[in-house]
Amino acid sequence: MASIRHAPPVVKESIKVRELLSGPVNLEAMTGEVGLDNLITDKNLHRPQLALAGFTELFTYYRVQVFGNTEFFYLLKGLAEEERRKAFRTICAFNVPCIVCANGHVLPPDLIAIAHEHNVAILSTPFDTTKTIFLLGEFLDDQFSQQVSVHGSFVDVYGVGILFTGKSGIGKSEIALDLVERGHRLVADDIVVFSKKRESILMGTGTSLVRHFMEIRGLGVIDVRQMFGIRSIRFQKRLELIVELEIYDQAREYNRTGLEESVTEIVGVSIDTVKLPIFPGKNVTVISETIALNYLLKTYGYNASKEFAGRLESEISRRGSEKGSYEQRHITYFQSDDE
Repeated sequence: MASIRHAPPVVKESIKVRELLSGPVNLEAMTGEVGLDNLITDKNLHRPQLALAGFTELFTYYRVQVFGNTEFFYLLKGLAEEERRKAFRTICAFNVPCIVCANGHVLPPDLIAIAHEHNVAILSTPFDTTKTIFLLGEFLDDQFSQQVSVHGSFVDVYGVGILFTGKSGIGKSEIALDLVERGHRLVADDIVVFSKKRESILMGTGTSLVRHFMEIRGLGVIDVRQMFGIRSIRFQKRLELIVELEIYDQAREYNRTGLEESVTEIVGVSIDTVKLPIFPGKNVTVISETIALNYLLKTYGYNASKEFAGRLESEISRRGSEKGSYEQRHITYFQSDDE
């Protein structure tokens, strides 16, 4: 297993509560600007059921607190007014970053006032508790994911995310440009930022500075989106293949059967890798398209290398058992059509 050269991975230490408002959960701040600058330092969520009941020994107060139906019915139906305020004040006294109220629930004014006193943001969403936890968890997992910057060109080829790597000046950007001209889509050039999603997925995008600009040596900087239109770009794509470009070396033996699979590890995720030797005149663009199509075939269960190896073994066995056997034609006889 090889590893690719990249900058050290980085992980955010915190985000502000106000950043949740731009996420996918359709949140509304019920306390105005109060608490929106509080810091969230953990990607996990917490439902404070036991803490509301008075058991705070294992209360993970530094996480985003989610109030679902259980919490609301306990506070509003199961407790008297004074007990309700005491239970809620116990939660807020831990300086929780924020409380997210699911199912469109709204806290009564006396509890909102307690949140103001302790600088706790109260956010409300119309989504049910399960959907809220799922979407909010996905958003926080993304925000606190490992991020790494890689030098290369990242292109969507037939729906397959291919990262072209290699020494500076080897022609990564030119290959990406040729693929865009043939109808494929550029994700990023020069610097690609990858984020680890869950345990086995890397999502890539460009930087806010470069976006879809590309440097072509001898020409300068071009804007791919403006030049080729909106169909020529993507903002994000999953990384599925790495094509490592290198100058052809006659003394080196390259993979010719495809039976030897190579992978590259990036922040603990293994990515299938093709080491592609190049030389003047070689049509790397068409080969890149073929690499993508071959990957799709493998994904759907067909491996040409293994299929050919099986046929080769059968032919060797046939020739060994039949005396005077020879190379067989693909068809049994030529029809009258002489074209």
